[in-house]
Amino acid sequence: MLRALAGRNWRVKLRLEIRSRLSEARQLVAVLELTNISKHFGAIQAVNDVSFSLEAGEVVGLMGDNGAGKSTLVKMIAGNFRPSHGTMRLDDQDLVLHRPVEARQRGIEIVHQDLALCNNLTAAANVFLGREIRSGFGPLRILDYKSMYKRAGEIFKELKSETRPRDLVKQMSGGQRQAVAIARTMLAEAKLVLMDEPTAAISVRQVAEVLAHIRQLRDRGIAVILISHRMPDVFSVADRVIVMRRGRKVADKPIAASSPEEVTGLITGAIEQV
Repeated sequence: MLRALAGRNWRVKLRLEIRSRLSEARQLVAVLELTNISKHFGAIQAVNDVSFSLEAGEVVGLMGDNGAGKSTLVKMIAGNFRPSHGTMRLDDQDLVLHRPVEARQRGIEIVHQDLALCNNLTAAANVFLGREIRSGFGPLRILDYKSMYKRAGEIFKELKSETRPRDLVKQMSGGQRQAVAIARTMLAEAKLVLMDEPTAAISVRQVAEVLAHIRQLRDRGIAVILISHRMPDVFSVADRVIVMRRGRKVADKPIAASSPEEVTGLITGAIEQV
């Protein structure tokens, strides 16, 4: 009997070990993986042979001068452009996009620099734009404003934002507008959020709010690519920094192993590549 118990315990331990190893393997799968991505527009090579991967809950700062290829790279991930060469994978599956809506369906959300909000609508209406909740049956279904106000309020509370669901966007501060844009990504349960200059042209207090929102996305296990020219912002929230120059990736390293001076040198060309 003791021998049987010992054998059963051994099998239980083996099963637990296998489950643990499988769980670890799943966690090592990159959310996003780009391999030799290039994009040209006629004779203009906007992005040239860029490769990197991104883990769940990781914030990567994407930096470079104007024309370095940052926006073109992000637009390929968001489905606006198709790569001329190279492959993209999301959750270890091929990512081939023909339009932005397909990226959203796969869990990729983008917060544009201009935020793409409707100023004449409420915060809740913007959060649910294109994803409205309806009640009723068949052709008699109507917008369920009560449910949308409630859910939007819950998301703003999670973000610790002062934004209220019934407020009109045109009456909001820059930080509140960013909260609305970020709330849309949380409603969609995104895997990856692309943020294009989210702290440009807003006050210092509002910058702090936006950076806090980015940390909340990270804490929820959402990967973030942050395009920014603001060095303090990137070094405040990012885990890694990727620097591009003239369409090429010239650096990809942990924030802790770099410095603002090094990144500036990489952007300007004073430092060739690391």
